[in-house]
Amino acid sequence: MIKVSVFYPNVPGARFDHDYYRDKHMPLVKSRMGDTCRYYTVDRGLGGGAPDAPATYLAMCHIFCNSVEAFQSGFGPHAQEIMADIGNYTDLSPVIQISEVVVGR
Repeated sequence: MIKVSVFYPNVPGARFDHDYYRDKHMPLVKSRMGDTCRYYTVDRGLGGGAPDAPATYLAMCHIFCNSVEAFQSGFGPHAQEIMADIGNYTDLSPVIQISEVVVGR
């Protein structure tokens, strides 16, 4: 299984609508990807590793798929529509990483 992580850096003054991201954008991603997206999670940054340190990321999501090929086949045909929606909830540029999930519990 693989995980596609999308991170939104915590930049002072950045705009990020968590409600839109959770309630509209990520359901859009799931609906377009269908079963190629096994499931996804959405996180909201609360703090850094040290006491009172700000979160490194304002928000992130993790999309779980069976393989990179499954992700590409589900996301690729809808990439333009999905990417065009980003401006509806943020002015940040996301940072993306694809990882192999080696432990799932």
